[in-house]
Amino acid sequence: MNFQSMKFRLIALGAVLVILGLILRLAVGLPFAQEQLRDLVAAQQLSIASYIASDINQRVVERRSLISELAAVVPLSLVQRPDELAAWFKDRERLNPLFSGLRAIRPDGGVLAAYPALGGQSQHVFFGEKWFQAALVADAPVMSRPQRDPANGQPIIIMATPVRDADHRVVAVLAGVTALDGPGFLGRLKETRLGTTGGFLLISPADKLFVGSSDPSMMLTPTPPPGVNLLHDRAMAGYRGTGVTINAHGVKELSAMVSVPSTGWFVVARMPTTEAFQPIEVLRGMVVKGSFVALLVMLAALLLVMPRILRPLTETAHAMRQMADGKRELEPLPVQRADEIGGLVLGFNYLVGRLREKETALRANEASMEFLAHHDSLTGLYNRVILEDRLLQALARAGRNNSCFALLFFDLDYFKPINDDHGHNVGDAVLVQVATRLLEGRRRLDTVARLGGDEFVILMTDLVNIDEARAGAGSVARQCLAAICEPYIIDGKTFRLSASIGIALHSGLSVSSSQLMSQADIAMYRAKRAGKNGICFFEEEMAGISAAKSVSAVADV
Repeated sequence: MNFQSMKFRLIALGAVLVILGLILRLAVGLPFAQEQLRDLVAAQQLSIASYIASDINQRVVERRSLISELAAVVPLSLVQRPDELAAWFKDRERLNPLFSGLRAIRPDGGVLAAYPALGGQSQHVFFGEKWFQAALVADAPVMSRPQRDPANGQPIIIMATPVRDADHRVVAVLAGVTALDGPGFLGRLKETRLGTTGGFLLISPADKLFVGSSDPSMMLTPTPPPGVNLLHDRAMAGYRGTGVTINAHGVKELSAMVSVPSTGWFVVARMPTTEAFQPIEVLRGMVVKGSFVALLVMLAALLLVMPRILRPLTETAHAMRQMADGKRELEPLPVQRADEIGGLVLGFNYLVGRLREKETALRANEASMEFLAHHDSLTGLYNRVILEDRLLQALARAGRNNSCFALLFFDLDYFKPINDDHGHNVGDAVLVQVATRLLEGRRRLDTVARLGGDEFVILMTDLVNIDEARAGAGSVARQCLAAICEPYIIDGKTFRLSASIGIALHSGLSVSSSQLMSQADIAMYRAKRAGKNGICFFEEEMAGISAAKSVSAVADV
């Protein structure tokens, strides 16, 4: 071969360019793409961890609120009648089963009454327990450290608060036991995976314990000692955010940490970097293989090309360069001859077609992701993100023009048996029909959203005054109750549901969106406890103490 020939120079130049391009992509492009992918995955993990932390915090707050309410209403006369007190506990647990057990403990630490019965543990004295000592002098509910139940070894936490007589003396300590791995608390955490091998951790820095984990064997085990995992050490010291670290097993992980405000705990969402960055490794292999194939094709074409076909090749290269520079629209090139250049042009045209297909698919995927970011994937209703945004907008408008709005919180009655007895497919079909019925007759100004599970919310905005808000909300609630109570026919089977509806009205008072949601939620639970299939308004008393007022039960639906 003539090393001074144009053919050799073209071959050498092409080979050098392909190799340089490969090095540039491997040294610059892929690391940059990996950094962008890491930021995206970290943001997603942080969002998921925030949702889980918020859910756990809500469950803790609910239990603290319930134990406080029970302590306030427990009849003091039953303190002298343990059997009747245990029966009273049984009734309350049936109405609001947040705890796996309720116990009344004398000030000396002995068990007064319990539901369920403690058996051999009834002789246990709790006087030496730190949570019991704290509860004796506390004015608000206290929470124990995560521990194992002496009776069965089950992981539990205890919410405790004092029961005082008219002279403010402690006559008993009311304690509610919650199973950490129960379905109403952390049960779903151990069933949840992040990706294929990732998962979640719930950690108590004060106790240096894993409170919960996607790996059940880690529950209530000690956290690693300082120095084993540097990112874990920072998180134990208060750092919240994302980072890459090597865990105690030597696995490199991408982690996100979010606090659970009411407990001092924090949630860790973690995923091995090999899984998080797998698309980059696949892309790396494709880049190397693609570059190698391109180099071989180029060498073969240049070795076989004849001088008479160099001009069409130059013209084709010029056209491609113009497209790459944006001076010409990306489009297929005409095939002038059925030779190597024609094959190259056909390959380019095929690439253009695939790029257009991928661009179309990418746009469709982006539209789908945009929809799913703001809508519930099952029912198509707005999700919690849009609801909170609309609620903030409603608060802002109410502040500007002194208008009112109403927040209706729906919780379906008797939905769980449908899911349990007939499967989630039937339950999902029922939820879709419920969503359709809630949308019927709504104004364009109204927002209908699904919070998750069998909980729905309707936000009615731009109401003139509180009377119109109350009347409108009550009318919509009754209409919705009637619609929900209509039979559901799924796969030839007929199902019936009802709903408990809590309504919170905003009339200009300075409250946050979370407070309004909490008010509607409280009112809903009051409606449920009042017998279900009813409506309950949340009222603000003059002394600032919140209460929920039942207004109707729609018995004829």
